Amino acid sequence: MTRVKYLRTIVTELTYLPLLIRELRHADVVHVFSASYTSFLLAPLPALLVARGLERPVVLNYRSGEAPDHLKRSAIARRFMALADNVVPSQFLVDVLAGFGICATPIPNTVDLERFRFRERDPLRPRLLSTRNLDYPYNVACTLRAFQIVQRHWPAATLTLVGTGAEEPVLRRLSVALGLRHVTFAGRVAPDAIPAYYAANDIYVQSPDIDNMPTSVIEAFACGLPVVSTDAGGVRVLMTPDEHGLLAPVGDHAALAAHVLRLLGEPDVACRLARNAYAACAAFTWASVRDQWLHAYRNALSRSAGRQAAPIVTAASLEK
Repeated sequence: MTRVKYLRTIVTELTYLPLLIRELRHADVVHVFSASYTSFLLAPLPALLVARGLERPVVLNYRSGEAPDHLKRSAIARRFMALADNVVPSQFLVDVLAGFGICATPIPNTVDLERFRFRERDPLRPRLLSTRNLDYPYNVACTLRAFQIVQRHWPAATLTLVGTGAEEPVLRRLSVALGLRHVTFAGRVAPDAIPAYYAANDIYVQSPDIDNMPTSVIEAFACGLPVVSTDAGGVRVLMTPDEHGLLAPVGDHAALAAHVLRLLGEPDVACRLARNAYAACAAFTWASVRDQWLHAYRNALSRSAGRQAAPIVTAASLEK
């Protein structure tokens, strides 16, 4: 029965709603993770409605780089997000939501500096890594086309693509059509194995058309890989050009390749960018953001309608 597309969705929702009602009764604050489009309707919206019915305050952690289009299209999303305490990972999304009259607080994504360890690349090798899914809107085809240019100058250059997605067959065919060598489609990789891929490579490259605050870029910062990216959405807020990395226009594979070639030709620049980016990681550790989350929860409690004595969220409860 669950193999039938729409029937599976109905069954899932019928199971989800009673679970929400049972669990949210015991919550002081409801923390809802949210993406966009249909995903918003199927998971975050029911949680918002149940929490509101139970008079529980909601912290909506909205994370989609597709927010400009989603909120333009969805009056439902605009209406119900306005009722929540919205937390987003980047100033980019704060500004997007503000354009629709929705207030939000930025709290960044985090990186574990014990798992993702810094190492300077000396010498800097032409070993490129991307860890974005092989799907829209990450435009991995642009990365492949950029790599073709890089490989003309550095024949031994390698490119490792970590991730899966619907576009994988198309991208494999494109790799062959472009005459690329040393391209590895690593597929889905367990979270515990991801740091090893950063450690084994020297330059991080990505070419999304739409993005927010990619954790993959922060992981590259933490591991000492200089980053080359398109300037999609929140990426241009996360990375100051020529300070934390190099940015190319969206869809411009030639500019992307030129930046990679610059790093390989000027390793001192690559070293400077990597050091600056690693220094920026101090703002993305759990120690730095924990108090921001505590503050967000307490604000949600204090603004909750009809609550005279708000319970206190303790730091200990967030340390697990």
